[in-house]
Amino acid sequence: MNYGKKGASDKQKALTSKTNKVGRKVIVTIFKVFIVCFLATAVIGSCAAIGIIKGVIDSAPEISTYDVTPKKYSTAVYDQDGNEITKLVASGSNRVSKSIDEIPKNLQNAFVAIEDERFWEHNGIDIKGIIRAGVLGITSGNFSEGASTITQQLLKNNVFEGWTEEKSLTDKFKRKIQEQYLAIQLEKSMSKEVILENYLNAINLGQNTLGVQAASLRYFNKDVSELTLSECAVIAGITQNPYRYNPISNPENNAERRKKVLGNMLEQGYISQDEYDEALADDVYSRIKTVNTEIVSSSVYTYFVDELTDQVMKDLQEQKGYTQTQAYNALYSSGLSIYTTQDKRIQTICDEEFANSDNYPKGTEVALTYRLTVTSKDGTVANYSEDSLKDYFKEIDGISYNTVFDSEEEANAQIERYKEAILKEGDEIDESITLTPQPQASCVIMDQATGYVKAIVGGRGTKEASLTLNRATDTKRQPGSTFKVLSTYAPALDTAGMTLATVHDDSEYNYASGRPVSNWYSTGYRGLTTIRDAITYSMNIVTVKTLTEITPQLGYDYLLKFGFTTLVNSRKQADGTVMTDITQSLALGGITDGVTNLELTAAYATIANGGTYTKPIFYTKILDHDGNVLIDNTPKTTTVIKDTTAFLLTSAMEDVVKVGTGKSLNFGTMPIAGKTGTTSDYRDLWFSGFTPYYTCTVWGGYDTNDKMSSSTSFHKVLWKNIMSRVHEGLERKEFTIPDNIETAVICKKSGKLAVTGLCDCDPRGSMAITEYFAKGTAPTEVCDTHIKLATCTLTGLPASPYCPEVTYNSDQVYIIRPTGSTGVTDDTQYELPADYSQNMCPIHSSASSHLDSNYYYNRLPEYSTDTNTTTDSTNSTGTTTDDTTNTTGGSQTTPDAGVNSIIDSTNSTDTQTTTDNQTPTQNPVSP
Repeated sequence: MNYGKKGASDKQKALTSKTNKVGRKVIVTIFKVFIVCFLATAVIGSCAAIGIIKGVIDSAPEISTYDVTPKKYSTAVYDQDGNEITKLVASGSNRVSKSIDEIPKNLQNAFVAIEDERFWEHNGIDIKGIIRAGVLGITSGNFSEGASTITQQLLKNNVFEGWTEEKSLTDKFKRKIQEQYLAIQLEKSMSKEVILENYLNAINLGQNTLGVQAASLRYFNKDVSELTLSECAVIAGITQNPYRYNPISNPENNAERRKKVLGNMLEQGYISQDEYDEALADDVYSRIKTVNTEIVSSSVYTYFVDELTDQVMKDLQEQKGYTQTQAYNALYSSGLSIYTTQDKRIQTICDEEFANSDNYPKGTEVALTYRLTVTSKDGTVANYSEDSLKDYFKEIDGISYNTVFDSEEEANAQIERYKEAILKEGDEIDESITLTPQPQASCVIMDQATGYVKAIVGGRGTKEASLTLNRATDTKRQPGSTFKVLSTYAPALDTAGMTLATVHDDSEYNYASGRPVSNWYSTGYRGLTTIRDAITYSMNIVTVKTLTEITPQLGYDYLLKFGFTTLVNSRKQADGTVMTDITQSLALGGITDGVTNLELTAAYATIANGGTYTKPIFYTKILDHDGNVLIDNTPKTTTVIKDTTAFLLTSAMEDVVKVGTGKSLNFGTMPIAGKTGTTSDYRDLWFSGFTPYYTCTVWGGYDTNDKMSSSTSFHKVLWKNIMSRVHEGLERKEFTIPDNIETAVICKKSGKLAVTGLCDCDPRGSMAITEYFAKGTAPTEVCDTHIKLATCTLTGLPASPYCPEVTYNSDQVYIIRPTGSTGVTDDTQYELPADYSQNMCPIHSSASSHLDSNYYYNRLPEYSTDTNTTTDSTNSTGTTTDDTTNTTGGSQTTPDAGVNSIIDSTNSTDTQTTTDNQTPTQNPVSP
């Protein structure tokens, strides 16, 4: 370094040289330009940024109190007593709103402590939190640390609902800017308490729960107000990551998070050290596990709720004009309150009896539903089902298989055998196996007075999923003999002029097609039979004859009025065949598609309700989320049959249970009326019956429509066990007798007024019974079917009209079958002998002999001579006096004098006495 004089001089020259001065000027100029450009860029950039931010803010959605209030809520379903049965929940709607006053302080503080510790201080955004998260992100490279306040989270969940679909960082920053801006604006118009309340009702807390009340019920099965400190910490700990911190699937992670929540609460002064220690020591996760087991087992909707949802969906569309989508969203996401007709006690009884294996045939079988998808190495996909399995075994074994097996083990063994035959090495399979207990059953119980469905069971066995096959409401099965009352005898008594005393001959009979009609019993034919007995003993031929007389069209029309929707008026098949249910077989329940248990129950409830049909309903009203009535489900009623017709049918069906095909169903504590029903080969078993309180129908059969044993009567066992328990503690009531019902003593073989000393002297026992009639329909003619022959006192042979002295013996009473009756029946051996005239007394055989007008009893002969015609003055059809018809309240008589009666030497009159408590029917004597 040169510090001499010369060096200093050289330096001075360099500084003042022209060249250097120019260089320095250029540098200064460039620097100034750079500063100006930088400042200009900064200003322009700032303006642009401000413009962009302003644009982002301007594009932010408008908010109001409603916008940040949770919009989707689960629907609550209540039984008839107001107890909650279940909740109807769609994804994103399992929420139950609670006010801030109902949410415990510990839970409020837990969320604030872990999510937003300065919540009560900031104005919507937390500057300290933002700086902390930024510094942490820069220093660690991890920008996952959150800085959103509770206010921002509320906006994110309820206003920016599409934030989970953000695809770029730009989208995220845009939403964040809008979120922070709106948070500040929201806090200007809404109190902290209301913000926190909305937040706690909106937050996702795992297991498809939204809000603290839904979470409290899901994890602890208790109201949120009852939560302990430990339980509050569990729920608050879920928030950051509902999957990772789920206390059911990841209890260890949640326990770690719970500890942090409690630590923050202690550090921020919300709890004491003792409270912290006690909460941390709580074995809360064992309780969660227990509750989860209970919740999972009851999460599948019941058969009742399945049908309820169908009815509500339909009513929302038909009554409120909703589209199907709108109805679905309203049902599952709008927070409705549905008040049902279900009686929890009755439903529990039904469920218990259906679950009791003692009520079913021994050796429960299983029906297989099978699906198999096979993907080969080359990607080829093949699908198989239980039908494929049946076809394979039929080909291999040479016999027909069905898909009902004696046990689950046998079913699984056949499946393995099938897979071994079709699978190749390298195949990948997707398999579904469902084994359902068989035979199956269903049950419906209604209150006939209101139409309220009290309980239903759609099948036996564990219900694996919601909205599965409901045999009580969805499955259509052949109704068998339960249709006799509805299709035939109801219209016959109601409008066709028949009575319970109307007689048809149970004898050989063919359908119009020529096919014979068969009775269910195999003991021949029972002969002349009243409608009462035809109902009591479920007689096929008499029923078909009756429907034929009143016409199948009339029977079909009545069935429609009884509420059946599955009948076929006319349907053209693919092969050109036209199907219709307006046929003679309608009398016996032979129809195209079948009926549902629910509609059959409603039809019988119509009879139980005095002839008034009430459409079965599963709920009484629906309230919206604000408590306003959305639908008032007032029962819809129509008159189907007269109250007198309903009573007459009820009376006849009481005999079904007392002495007929349903006598095993009588549990003794309550009057019961009903009708059995069995289809060919016992493929369907029914009993539909009622008491003065309830109507119940039970169906039994195989889902596969297979045959059952003729000794099978489990459907009756179920009905009796259910109804006997249902009526425990209920006051005994009698069926109501309408005012316009009267009684008369009639002959079961003619349906006309009984004659004392004749109808009651039938060799098989008395055929005189007291019968009920609608006022004005009782018979006025006397029996013309029974006949008593006289014996000539002198010769001991059948008397001719000219024998002077005759005697009468009870064993000489015969019947004369109506014109057109053919074939051998139980009456045949009691018919008037065809050769009786050939064996008459040969001594008194001319007109000059004494003429005894008593040759016949109840059928006095007319005879003529060559010169004149003589007719006995008493051989005319008379009319009964007022006392020939019994009325309730005392004993009456049915005199026979003067009405085709015997005229003896003293002209005495025999009488028959009946009382109101006399059973209006008698068992026919077997041949």
